[in-house]
Amino acid sequence: VQLQASGGGLVQAGGSLRLSCAASGRVLSRTAMGWFRQAPGKERVFVAAISLSLESTRYADSVKGRFTISRDNDKNTIYLEMNNLKPEDTAVYYCAADSASWFRLAAMSRTTVDHWGQGTQVTVSS
Repeated sequence: VQLQASGGGLVQAGGSLRLSCAASGRVLSRTAMGWFRQAPGKERVFVAAISLSLESTRYADSVKGRFTISRDNDKNTIYLEMNNLKPEDTAVYYCAADSASWFRLAAMSRTTVDHWGQGTQVTVSS
């Protein structure tokens, strides 16, 4: 499975961005896909996830109510709509696919991810 992320950029605080992640290769329906982010000098942390076969999503507390994850199964693509962005959202955002957590998104973590995308930079200025 190959993951291609896009949509990052520079935005002012309060603004919006939409990230996309297109998956290619052997993408199984029993897969969770999501986003992690890594700020300079910090660990990569979970942001949001969605199951490709269940009506299930999960968000980090820091983005609840501001970010929305969605999917287009026909295109094997997920999206992250980011609204009311804050300077602390600045990070490299990585798309991820996890075949073990599709039915229990709470289990998705850095250690369960099977495939990573290349990362896209999101910078929020104050």
